[in-house]
Amino acid sequence: MALLVIASCQLMVVLDITIVNIALPHIQRSLDFSTTSLSWVVSAYTLTFGGLLLLGGRAGDILGRRRVFVFGVLLFALASLLGGLAQNPGQLLAARALQGMGGAIASPTSLALISTTFREGPDRNRAFGVFAAVSAGGGAIGLLAGGILVEWLNWRWVLFVNVPIGLLIALAAPRWIKESERHPGHFDITGALTSTVGMVLLVYGFIRAAQDGWRDALTLASFGAAVLALGTFVLVERRSRQPITPLHMFADRNRAGTYGIMLCLAAAMFGMFFFLTLFVQEVLGFSPLRAGLAFLPVSAVIAIGAGLASRLLPVYGPKPFMVGGGLLAAAGLAWLTLTDVHSTYAGSILGPMLVFSLGMGMEFVSLTLMALSGVRPAESGAASGLLNATQQVGGSLGLSILVTVFGTASTSEAEKQIPRFLEQATVAERLRFQRTGELPPPWADEILAHGISAAFTTAAVFAALAALVAVVAIQVRPSDLRRLQGGMGPGPV
Repeated sequence: MALLVIASCQLMVVLDITIVNIALPHIQRSLDFSTTSLSWVVSAYTLTFGGLLLLGGRAGDILGRRRVFVFGVLLFALASLLGGLAQNPGQLLAARALQGMGGAIASPTSLALISTTFREGPDRNRAFGVFAAVSAGGGAIGLLAGGILVEWLNWRWVLFVNVPIGLLIALAAPRWIKESERHPGHFDITGALTSTVGMVLLVYGFIRAAQDGWRDALTLASFGAAVLALGTFVLVERRSRQPITPLHMFADRNRAGTYGIMLCLAAAMFGMFFFLTLFVQEVLGFSPLRAGLAFLPVSAVIAIGAGLASRLLPVYGPKPFMVGGGLLAAAGLAWLTLTDVHSTYAGSILGPMLVFSLGMGMEFVSLTLMALSGVRPAESGAASGLLNATQQVGGSLGLSILVTVFGTASTSEAEKQIPRFLEQATVAERLRFQRTGELPPPWADEILAHGISAAFTTAAVFAALAALVAVVAIQVRPSDLRRLQGGMGPGPV
């Protein structure tokens, strides 16, 4: 029962990253988001989740993990309720940010609770296996559940569904989970706030540039403030006795390279899901349920790639899988740049998605292993938390850059398409365009597809950069890996 409670929390948090993706086109129409500002529905959650993840883990150590776990779950449920009731973009984004805070408090605490609830050995190993399976499968479940809820009810239920789940978890936790021992320490709130604010300002600067140009005063001010906030963050962490981000983790060449690779790959992955979700529903005309089913092969092939890497990694070491995985991801994204209004799912989308997913599966196992290899047991939580935070922050930052590329390319294509439309349009169509500023579907689809293709080009560059970092930075042989892991022999990781 304790494992059921803990795993349910992790499923709820992981599921919420993808369940909202399927609802994005419906959220856009309901609350009048622009395509560029729509990315904030994803970024508001992932930025606060990634930025406060390490602080959430520290809070559990100091205040008691069960207490903090219940608080995080209830905050997540409350934010989900507020998001489902949102009547304008500002209310939804505030609720998504609050959701991210709840997830950042609950998720690291739930993982730590396994260590305090289950005895070391087979019981704990099985519990970690269930936790990992839920974390890996939550994305696929979210895609399918999002499609069902949006199609059968409406987009608000992708948020409302968390409320009863969260309440049940919060009620069951005190009954089945024991409170952990408190450890003395202090909260690095300054570090958490400066890093999160800095990343939010950086993401805002890119998205603002997509809408108002690079010379806009607010765009430039946002970038300047982001540099100031992130610089302050580095200074605070260097002087803190208990920093939220142990900067010495980056002193190891292999681990720093691992974080850099994750940053690039998350940027590419978040962008692929965001833009393909829009493409299959807006251009190909898929229903939400069909769109959710269309993405299920991604999860299956990621599992295949992860299994392959897990089996062969002890023999060949992580570097071949880091380099090969990055190149496969880049190849899949480069293939996706060929999509246009005449593309089909089977002919143009499925193949590149599978190539990309195989590479990502190989990468995830290798990156997780490298992030934790050679780390003292006392710092294993910080090392894994930093990898998770890097994934969320990298995804948010990368998505904002891709949205900027999308916005610039779409504006350029619109300047070409509008005169052609006006030449061929009827009087009624011209009047409607003058009133709404929106082109009818054939023309709008052409602009959307062109912008998405340009975004995929940049995403392919991110993935290729990840492969390049692996070539240059990672220097671990299979024998080194066995030494770092205490003599691990050949066999699945």
